[in-house]
Amino acid sequence: MSRKFLKPTEDPFWLKALLFAVTLGFIALVLLLPLMLVFREALVGGLGPAWDAITETDSLAALRLSLLAAAIAVPLNTVFGIAAAWAVAKFDFPGKTFLVTLIDLPFSVSPVVSGLVYVLVFGMQGWFGPWLAGHDVRILFALPGIVLATVFVTFPFVARELIPLMVDQGRDEEEAAATLGASGFQTFLRVTLPNIKWGLLYGILLCNARALGEFGAVSVVSGHIRGQTNTMPLHVELLYNNYDYIGAFAVAALLALLALVTLALKSFLEWRYADELAASHRH
Repeated sequence: MSRKFLKPTEDPFWLKALLFAVTLGFIALVLLLPLMLVFREALVGGLGPAWDAITETDSLAALRLSLLAAAIAVPLNTVFGIAAAWAVAKFDFPGKTFLVTLIDLPFSVSPVVSGLVYVLVFGMQGWFGPWLAGHDVRILFALPGIVLATVFVTFPFVARELIPLMVDQGRDEEEAAATLGASGFQTFLRVTLPNIKWGLLYGILLCNARALGEFGAVSVVSGHIRGQTNTMPLHVELLYNNYDYIGAFAVAALLALLALVTLALKSFLEWRYADELAASHRH
């Protein structure tokens, strides 16, 4: 009577099926079902009311403000993320571990707390509030405060995507380029940037998605001025609190659709450049 032995690295079929079922069920329950309900509630009255809610003046103002804040915050965080990753991965200096800890700080600090910090700094009772008011400079309850709050909560994404990648790649190619006479800028454009472009792209996509969906920090510094300082997440809350459920779910569906577009773009790039991605991972 022969007995079948499994390889040490081969799991039984029932365990694979169980893990797959648990994973699929959790994703369906926690992610897919709420997303489907958002679109269902947005279209419960038909496409017309949902479209009217999205194209209403305040909704369009919220959309423009969200896109503008993301358009400012994402490039700033991209520059910061590249600089921080370059410093951490390519140089040794005192306080490197502390710098990495500071980069991770927004992951552990509540966005509401970060918003309150900006109120403490720039509010009328804060450190710079009286001086700003005397010079007619508005930070809180205006675009600059919204951008600052968005930058704070999103700045780790690009850096944390690039740091492990650049550490894994090492310094050999940059040192070789410097030996051949390349300047620092030429080394970055021709050596470093091609090696990190996919990680950089993923970091930018994640940063953009987080910037569009930020609620807590922006809620504290925006003032909730309808049509002026309400971003899309804040506008969803306002409509829901006013019992405009179709409008709230319609704007929420638009926000979810923007996130899905970001995910689709990432998936398309992975499919379109699969061979190049595989080559870079082997490298």
